[in-house]
Amino acid sequence: MADAVRREAGGDLQKRAQVQEQARLRPQERARPQPQQRSCNRGPVQERNRRRVIFHSDMNAFYASAEQAERPELRGVPLVVGGHEERRHGIVLAKSAQAKAAGIVTGEALWSAREKCPGLVVVPPRYDVYQKYSRLARRIYYQYTDLVEPFGLDEAWLDLTGALALSSRSALDVAREISQRVKDELGCTVSIGVSWNKIFAKFGSDYEKPDAITAVTPENYRGLVWPAPADELLYVGGATCAKLHSSGIDTVGDLACASPELLRRRLGKVGGILRTFARGEDATPVKPYDAARNEVDRTVKSFGNGLTAPHDIACEADARALVWLLAESVAQRLREARFRARTVSIGVRDAADLSSYGRQVTLPRATNVTGHIARAAWNLLVANEPLDETRPLRGLHVRASGLVPVDAPEQLELPFDARRRVLEDLDEAVDELRRRFGNTCIQRGTELLDESLLELDVKRDNVVHPVGYF
Repeated sequence: MADAVRREAGGDLQKRAQVQEQARLRPQERARPQPQQRSCNRGPVQERNRRRVIFHSDMNAFYASAEQAERPELRGVPLVVGGHEERRHGIVLAKSAQAKAAGIVTGEALWSAREKCPGLVVVPPRYDVYQKYSRLARRIYYQYTDLVEPFGLDEAWLDLTGALALSSRSALDVAREISQRVKDELGCTVSIGVSWNKIFAKFGSDYEKPDAITAVTPENYRGLVWPAPADELLYVGGATCAKLHSSGIDTVGDLACASPELLRRRLGKVGGILRTFARGEDATPVKPYDAARNEVDRTVKSFGNGLTAPHDIACEADARALVWLLAESVAQRLREARFRARTVSIGVRDAADLSSYGRQVTLPRATNVTGHIARAAWNLLVANEPLDETRPLRGLHVRASGLVPVDAPEQLELPFDARRRVLEDLDEAVDELRRRFGNTCIQRGTELLDESLLELDVKRDNVVHPVGYF
């Protein structure tokens, strides 16, 4: 009995010494918990979530693939979709497999891409074509489930839980069939991730490209997802990854096993969300697509447009023309969606070092009048920039947020602003003309001050990029 007591006491002293030694080590020297040995207790809700079947379909090299599908003579050649070089948008937007093999990367300057591949074919973007192929792909998805959530033009989540429950087919069989149909009917390829949650399904579609199917299951995710670098998880960007690295968190598994309190201190509430993502506990539903609104079923938070100017903005006239051009598009989109905005903000990019910043102002009353939004944006700009050659600007962005529906009750003020109703009627008349004859059929005199902007149609060329996950 005495020997047993001594052995137990000795064991306690040894454990205490190990804990004290760990406490003396720097964070990066401490032994990390081994993710594969971590056990997770799951309740009935988590078990139910793990029975979901979620696909994430990602169309490979989408812009370039759509161009090659439309123009068969471009198949098999090194091809990039590139921006307008004369307007200083000359970067690689998308690349074919052959261009990728030559070392060309997305976002690279076109002149650099041509140096790497002298026979490179460069075509301008045609967003109407890409939107058509996006719709055609979703038409295929809808034949398997009505729960389809677009994530940009080329990506979408599909919830097949209910559909497969009524079928004897496996998830991988359906994924293979969708992949083959997209290839046969559209001439494009997709990578599909299959999992029980949207985050791991997205990881699966990114895991192997092109033309691949990856299943992330409750049985394999610790060996497949957890060893991956943390920045391969959705919404872990460069800045977040640097913060995680400073705390000794480098992989998805490290993030999954990290202390919730540590993540809260380092990243705020987002830290807990990312930990949930890494552990496969995200239960966010696939939000269905509303064809009538041409948008997924989520709350719109803002409308904005930005533009890299064809030349550096170094005078008030050119700045005013660009502000009004952007404000026109923002206000028109507000009216089309039947919203007014309480807040107007601008983003400014410096031409010298490409640094940027933002400013915003809250309006006395919500509005969708072009003149109100443009003047608010202009006042913000002139309050923060000299608008001369001492500090030329490379680009501007105008955004309207704090949205309220146009039919929402509002508190009127005395005296009544009769001119506001006149401006609203004027904007509605201009909108009708542009719907019938195009957005450039009528322009404001202010926008004519810079001839390089005359042919631009900011609203038409506006592309809806991946919507926010939350």
